[in-house]
Amino acid sequence: MIHATLHQLKVFEATARHGSFTRAAEELYLTQPTVSIQVKQLTKAVGLPLFEQIGKRLFLTQAGQKLLETCQNIFEGLDQFEMSVADLKGMKQGQLRLAVITTAKYFVPRLLGPFCHRYPGIDISLKVTNHQHIQERMAENKDDLYIISQPPSQPDLKVYPFLENPLVVLAPTGHPLAGKHNVPIEKLNDAPFIMREPGSGTRQAVQNLFEQHNIEVKVQLELGSNEAIKQAIAGGLGISILSQHTIISEGTGGEFAILDVEGFPIERHWYAAHLSGKQPSVVADTFLQYLINESPAMAQKFLPGLGQSALKSEELAQV
Repeated sequence: MIHATLHQLKVFEATARHGSFTRAAEELYLTQPTVSIQVKQLTKAVGLPLFEQIGKRLFLTQAGQKLLETCQNIFEGLDQFEMSVADLKGMKQGQLRLAVITTAKYFVPRLLGPFCHRYPGIDISLKVTNHQHIQERMAENKDDLYIISQPPSQPDLKVYPFLENPLVVLAPTGHPLAGKHNVPIEKLNDAPFIMREPGSGTRQAVQNLFEQHNIEVKVQLELGSNEAIKQAIAGGLGISILSQHTIISEGTGGEFAILDVEGFPIERHWYAAHLSGKQPSVVADTFLQYLINESPAMAQKFLPGLGQSALKSEELAQV
């Protein structure tokens, strides 16, 4: 392996990731024969086959899988080194791989804007997905940081709360309870409700509160999208409980009203997380500190009243 070059390792990694010489060549701006030759030379250096071809698809052999893991460690180490050198020079530059759950898409881009202006040398890759796919990405160590809405059960994560995430009762503006104060929670009995799908963190928090107060609602619809739920509310199909962040754009001056119901808002927080065995890069740590120290104040701009009880840095215990 001492004769293997870094270029060959990059070509191999791209080929393994795509399972195709052609797609690897397209990504690396090389010709397909060049990619094939580089992989062939690397295979000779290793002394064992790295791929087996079934039809048009390439699959890693056991040696290939081991080499891919080694390549990923090498490239991550080089990225860390480049970021550390840039930090020593007084610059912040590198790549931040960020994955967030779908509800976070309503506010994360608003936080990323000022961060990118402050650190123009940092490139951000943002993946928006659901809880299940976030957990899969965690298991595969695909990202530097994750933004989630509930502390996960896995003990192999370090979690940092950084922003309030209140769950509110959302109704159409013409709802009979709109504008009323201190509405007893019992008024929700038998109300037509639009619920998130079973297994979602929002639904679990709502069910826990309803069980405490013996509240039973009529579930008219179960939807897996916040946007679909908002459209159903606007269409008069019922009321729902969503994160207040989901109405950042509309506010309560249009189609929606936040009902002042006993027990609400349900107090929750947004969390930033990374694998406990992973040392955050200079860039990841910079963004993490930015979230903890500045996001509550910034949230006030797009959700007045949010962040007033912002967590102090000394209270940010790792969960």
